[in-house]
Amino acid sequence: MLPLSVQVPAAIVMLAGGAVACFAGYRLFRLVLGVYGFILGALMASSFVGTGETWTIVLAALAGGAVGAFVLVAGYFVGVALVGAGLGAFVVNLAWKPFGGEPHWAAVLVCAALGAIGAMAFQRYVIITATAFGGAWTMLVGAAALMLGKGARAASAGADVWVVYPGSAGPPGIWVYVAWVAIALTGVYVQLHTGGKKNKSKRK
Repeated sequence: MLPLSVQVPAAIVMLAGGAVACFAGYRLFRLVLGVYGFILGALMASSFVGTGETWTIVLAALAGGAVGAFVLVAGYFVGVALVGAGLGAFVVNLAWKPFGGEPHWAAVLVCAALGAIGAMAFQRYVIITATAFGGAWTMLVGAAALMLGKGARAASAGADVWVVYPGSAGPPGIWVYVAWVAIALTGVYVQLHTGGKKNKSKRK
């Protein structure tokens, strides 16, 4: 949760970071880890602070973001495993939506573990896929926040907090998911055809 007063710069960061992740996630994986570590750390830290003074939330977000970025960048291989685990958990949650409710924690745990194992075994393709889809979704969240400022304010009425939940605060409709898949597949194609093999040899 972030204050509405910083909605525009935060949305721009998410839009730009999502674009980098979507179209150059494999080549700039450490940078992508840093950006996403910062975003996740900032959101978690600001959530713990709650709806206090704006400056308190911003400082907590900056501190949490710095810690999150450091943890993911410092633990590169841990970051790769976490990407796979996150992708596995995301897939099971997405697949569960037609049935309503939340997936059982055991199913999420198993899918996260399988995702982490798969990420380590097939690093290049998992990283490309995860960064393309994650980056595309982040771009949509940032774009929605920029375009739907009034909607975001209504969603967080009176709390002076910007809630980053595209499923509820973002633009409704199936076109969001169509756009997400289309942008992500474009990102996968771009990453596979722009120096991926060269970078792979460098890593070895």
